[in-house]
Amino acid sequence: MFTVKKIFHICYGHRLLNYKGRCSNLHGHNAKVEIILKSGLLNSRKMVVDFEKIKKIIGSWLDSNLDHKTVLAENDPLAKVLKKNKQALFLTPGNPTAEVLAELIFDFAKDRKLPVKKVKFWETENSCASYQKSEVRSQKSEE
Repeated sequence: MFTVKKIFHICYGHRLLNYKGRCSNLHGHNAKVEIILKSGLLNSRKMVVDFEKIKKIIGSWLDSNLDHKTVLAENDPLAKVLKKNKQALFLTPGNPTAEVLAELIFDFAKDRKLPVKKVKFWETENSCASYQKSEVRSQKSEE
């Protein structure tokens, strides 16, 4: 199995709803996103995926959707205020945690037919969440 990893850096703001602690306040992060792609075979250029292709697909999406944006839950009352004031905003179905953002990026990569193995979302240099789909193996019953 071959793997490649591409790293991106973004800045974003967010807050968590129904959370008792500092993260309930609007705050920002300098985040690092790691995407790991896998393949059992290399393409005709002897690559899993060209790094430039990864940058074009994932980097462009991150720049357009998360970088220098406020990332909030869809039901966050602050979203209406920010929209009204034409602020850059990205909404998530639930709290915009590192776990949710890692899964969101993973699913985007899968939708773009990239052979993604795992996404790690570093909210700070000391704290990260990762997401990967578990591989389901069928088991034959012995009768």
